[in-house]
Amino acid sequence: SLGPSACQPSSSKAPPQSLLLAAAYVYDAQYNRNIPFDTSPRAVRLYYLYNHWTMQGATYFFIFVDLALALFEEPAVYLLPFLVTSLTEVLCLLVFFGRLFHFAQVTPRDVFWKDTKNICIMITILMTLIDLIVFGALRISSLRGVRWSRPLRPIFLINFAESRQIRRAFRSIRNTLPEITYVFLLFMFSVLMFSLMALKAVWGQVRGPSSSLSYSEPRGLPYFSNYLEIVFDMYVLVTTANSPDVMMPAYDFSWWYFFLAVVYNNYRKHLKNEIRKLAYMKRRKMIEAFNLLKVKEEAEFVVKEDRWKRLVKLVAPDISTSHRELLLRICDEEQKGFVDKKSFVRLADLLNIQVITMKLHSHPLEVWIPHVYNSAPSLLLRKMVQHKVFVWMYDVIILINAVFIALDEENPFISYAEWVFLSLYIVEILLKLYTYEPRTFFARNQFWNWFDTSIILAALIATVLNATLKSVTVYNSQQVLDIVFILRVLRLIRIIDSIQRFRVIMTTLINIVPTMLTFGGLALVVYYVFSIIGMEIFHGKVQFFGGNSTVQHALYCGNPALKDTTFARAKYCKNNFNDIASSFVVLMELTVVNQWHDILCKAAGFALVTHEAAKLYFITFHIVVVIMIINIFIAFILEAFFVEYSLEKSEVETAIEKKIQELGVGIQEDELLEGQLIDNMETSENDLGGEEGAATKKKPKGLMFKVASKRYRTVDALLQRMFEAEIPPEEEGPSLEQILNLSPDDTYLKNPTFNSAV
Repeated sequence: SLGPSACQPSSSKAPPQSLLLAAAYVYDAQYNRNIPFDTSPRAVRLYYLYNHWTMQGATYFFIFVDLALALFEEPAVYLLPFLVTSLTEVLCLLVFFGRLFHFAQVTPRDVFWKDTKNICIMITILMTLIDLIVFGALRISSLRGVRWSRPLRPIFLINFAESRQIRRAFRSIRNTLPEITYVFLLFMFSVLMFSLMALKAVWGQVRGPSSSLSYSEPRGLPYFSNYLEIVFDMYVLVTTANSPDVMMPAYDFSWWYFFLAVVYNNYRKHLKNEIRKLAYMKRRKMIEAFNLLKVKEEAEFVVKEDRWKRLVKLVAPDISTSHRELLLRICDEEQKGFVDKKSFVRLADLLNIQVITMKLHSHPLEVWIPHVYNSAPSLLLRKMVQHKVFVWMYDVIILINAVFIALDEENPFISYAEWVFLSLYIVEILLKLYTYEPRTFFARNQFWNWFDTSIILAALIATVLNATLKSVTVYNSQQVLDIVFILRVLRLIRIIDSIQRFRVIMTTLINIVPTMLTFGGLALVVYYVFSIIGMEIFHGKVQFFGGNSTVQHALYCGNPALKDTTFARAKYCKNNFNDIASSFVVLMELTVVNQWHDILCKAAGFALVTHEAAKLYFITFHIVVVIMIINIFIAFILEAFFVEYSLEKSEVETAIEKKIQELGVGIQEDELLEGQLIDNMETSENDLGGEEGAATKKKPKGLMFKVASKRYRTVDALLQRMFEAEIPPEEEGPSLEQILNLSPDDTYLKNPTFNSAV
């Protein structure tokens, strides 16, 4: 699918087209993109344009606009005329079609038409246009219509190439479903069987003339009145949302937990297969790039140094000359003037490792008044500030401050104490600025220094303002006081930075945010679809009139079917599907499994205002979101957290750090935390390392390198790190056709063979 030209040896002087194509392969390998594109000059340039951040950003913007139209369409949060929303949607569809047409110009025709993503997008565009025309015609004729295409809008979010993370998650869940079907059927059989047993056990007492069995207040409903009601109650029991209320302890919960284990284990198996394909595809694309640029050097094929540099500058134009020279020294260990095949294949991984280029700076006071700054008392003071005891001392001060914050503010002693604490914090910042070079202290990666300073300055301004107003006027502004109190509490967050384990946990959580966002997008798609469907089914069935409304039917949510019901008495009227915002709130309540069945079961709810079958809507949502997505999300995030938390450096990271130390331009983590360096990132416009050809070992004085803390530029990199121990480290991997046809049950190819001259 990559085209025949990708496998042809290049001449000694690689033409620009070969270099562009090789750079495209390396860029795809770096970011784990698997887009089969045509290798003609025009297609390659269109491919670069297709992947440009402005094009991707515009696509996401119009996808967001298309999804957001639900806020302004009936039933709307803020109603706009139908003409405005319909024209906006047509504009979005034109953008989507243009994006799809652009993609068709990039990929081979047979590949494009075999891709189900493209077919889905085209069908969705066509169906949406038909829906708009039909709905508009009905509206002109004053007839009520249904916008049945709105639940299809998330298809654009899923199926465009930019959303491969969400698409992969959906695909893994879809592949998981057949394998958990039997477990789910056994689970439902247990519910149905125990429901039937419960029905027969209490049937006579429930149906008898003197029946007194009912749920306790506030529910107050007949107890197990029919089989469908019993099945629903038993399902509620399994969710553990209200087991004391249902009172059915005989049910065996082990099926529930076994089911969850099966769901995640099967999901993990399919996800691992997806990542295995990515890992193999990355290796294959690097081999294709190597084959484009290689020349024969004695008995082996290699890539010349100048060609390698041009390639890296194309793939990563934002990294500095010094950074490129460092990478070259890693790839060309013996400085032979070329890069062999094995080292070249590692380039994508090398580019994914964040290397910080730093430069030493002298403190301004050392330049202006060196005899004072370097005097014995000054050195002693700076040594004290750098000592761990200084940090511990301020940790104790923060804890004591926390006790005073909890005490009565009206006490004059407490008020004066706050000034003391504020003064101590200001002194701390001044001492640190005296000890550490200011540009280092406020470097971009020194988040906690920025946070501390901002909080202290804001608290100082608010406290001074509060005291000034009190002294000159009869002052009783609760708003300023609230700001002061909040700022005082925020100072306590500093304790997180003081304790190393807390800091590691916070860093780990930040590093797995991209993975969490993938599942956030997955949840957004499901929420959106269920919200649109819910609005079509339940719109207007439940009304909210506000707490001060005197309208009589406000007591029963505007629906006589809810009169004298617990649903109305519990003031659940705002739990409705009258617009997409309210729908999202209701679905969120269902997701957290906190008395969610009350919306349905407390004598009324949506089942009462529509039909008993309405319960199927909520049960389906619960199965899809809570049982499937949320449990997979929690298990996956926990696994990602533990992998990230206990992560050891990869082979590539170790190679970079080893070379940095060999060159004598390394810096340790503790030295960086002590603030003796500034995170002065180099760019192509601001190179600290000199000209392109300058040797790495001849760096300007004070130039240092450091591998950034365990961060990943892409979600795929983290996922591959999670599963790389289970993927054999072949040099190349199987062919492209074999990669695309790999299944979870396939055995790993232990010894793939390739012709290195191809």
